[in-house]
Amino acid sequence: MASERSLSHLDSGNRPQMVDVGGKPVTRRTAHAVAIVALPPALARLLEDGEIAAPKGPVFQAAILAGIMGAKRTSELIPLCHALPLDDCRIEVRARAPGADGSVEVEIHCRARTEARTGVEMEALTGASVAALTLYDMGKAVSHGIVIREIRLLEKTGGKRDYSAP
Repeated sequence: MASERSLSHLDSGNRPQMVDVGGKPVTRRTAHAVAIVALPPALARLLEDGEIAAPKGPVFQAAILAGIMGAKRTSELIPLCHALPLDDCRIEVRARAPGADGSVEVEIHCRARTEARTGVEMEALTGASVAALTLYDMGKAVSHGIVIREIRLLEKTGGKRDYSAP
């Protein structure tokens, strides 16, 4: 049986704790996360030239800004995350070709980078999540059938272990 790792955010008494990263070296850390949002046909029909028209304004541009803002404020949203200075955060929003039923899937990619003692995965995941929630918020006037299908880490570098999704 392989040895199991313990949850680093729990102490010996099973209480939440912030991980002490004070002794770790500062290294370049990167992370790439994606969120997939399914837009129902009624909303997808509003797709024009890569942008959705909605009463609240240009949806993809608002999602990009919201995602960057979310990534920057991750430590305020996730209780045990360290506050990290982001050197870079990029959000890319792409609509896939419409499905047979007229629905459209939107891919939201968030890439974050820092020089720090701990990883930047949570910032990338939060950026993608907040951008996806912004698409939902702006599209709900047309349909509540929007589905945030997937939010996952695709890659991280720096620290003890690199990761790349299969």
